[in-house]
Amino acid sequence: MSVSRRTVLATAAGAATAGALPAPAAAVEAMAPTPDLSALRAAADYAVGKLAAVSPGVTAFPVGTRFEKWVFSQDGDWVGGFWPGTLWMAWLYSGDDAFRTRALASARKLAPRQDDTGTHDLGFLFSPSWVTAWRLTGDDVWRAGALRAAGSLVRRFNPRGRFIRAWGGLNDPNNAGRVIIDTMMNLDLLAFASEQTGDGRYLDIAVEHARTARRVFPRPDGSTPHVYDFDPADGTPVGPNTVQGYSPTSCWSRGQAWGIYGFTTMYRRTGEAGFLATARALADYAIGALTPDHVPVWDFRAPQHPHDVKDASAGAIMACGLLDLAAVTGSRRYREVALRMLTALARTCLTTESARADAVVARCTRNRPAEDGVEISLPYADYYLLEGILRVLRPADVDRAIDLSTV
Repeated sequence: MSVSRRTVLATAAGAATAGALPAPAAAVEAMAPTPDLSALRAAADYAVGKLAAVSPGVTAFPVGTRFEKWVFSQDGDWVGGFWPGTLWMAWLYSGDDAFRTRALASARKLAPRQDDTGTHDLGFLFSPSWVTAWRLTGDDVWRAGALRAAGSLVRRFNPRGRFIRAWGGLNDPNNAGRVIIDTMMNLDLLAFASEQTGDGRYLDIAVEHARTARRVFPRPDGSTPHVYDFDPADGTPVGPNTVQGYSPTSCWSRGQAWGIYGFTTMYRRTGEAGFLATARALADYAIGALTPDHVPVWDFRAPQHPHDVKDASAGAIMACGLLDLAAVTGSRRYREVALRMLTALARTCLTTESARADAVVARCTRNRPAEDGVEISLPYADYYLLEGILRVLRPADVDRAIDLSTV
């Protein structure tokens, strides 16, 4: 994610952790939406119809909505992979080859980003677009481009602190020691690179970063901060911080979702038990912090919780992570909560009541502290909603696209 769009919330209130305690689990379960596969099918049908209507006119990368219409980036910003990824999900669900054609055309426009060493977001950019394109077409052009992007990503590894730097150019001293929970989702690009090349260096770096993240991000209760800072010169820990959460001691819900999904993925790629334990701890906290409607608020420990602005994108991401976690643990509880979350999104967070909306999912929050994108639509919400629904309705198809295997 582009650091230029973030401003650290540095106020006295920002250091607080005040907030309502999570509702008792039994009370939340009693009021939770009943899982409904017919609602998921209807949501997927709606998404495909919306994409069929909107995608022919899309020539760049949606980054969010303004007055319900997509705002675009020409280079993809940090979200460019999600538009072709969403088109791939629509193709898998519908079989309409127009989506396949558009997915490939959109992904090609990300080619210049293969050599971008100024961001950690290369996994977000290339996994749902180029890696998926290779898995679904077999064309080696996509594999080669994804591997080149992985090569750019490993250059951001700081061996002293054993972390991948989130933001800023390689020679930029600003943010040089900044690590964010989101990076967990970029590590699978490195696992892919090691699998494809036989060079273990990529996966080794991913593992080192994940071990560092496991050590510094989770609190004893399973919540996480958005940011953790290190001294980049010697790797000495500085402490937690935030950019998109309420405070350094709060729990930004989308970051918690990235952590659940990312640690589960790293467990699947390595079999390292500590990653699975961390994913479960983060999931257990998030489940306990859910409101009865099962749509996450933007920060689980902000003072207005549970009566606060929602982030449906966090719900879609978290549902995918919980389904993944259920698959590797055999836990019916994780799957049940994921189904309730997807059902809630399908019933209460779609743009079905709007005749002008470009996106599928509403009620998203991009950056609440900066007042940037509150109650809008976001491209990753659409992507992960469809991924989550396909995980339930078409698991073999989504496995073809993103590889759900476990070592």
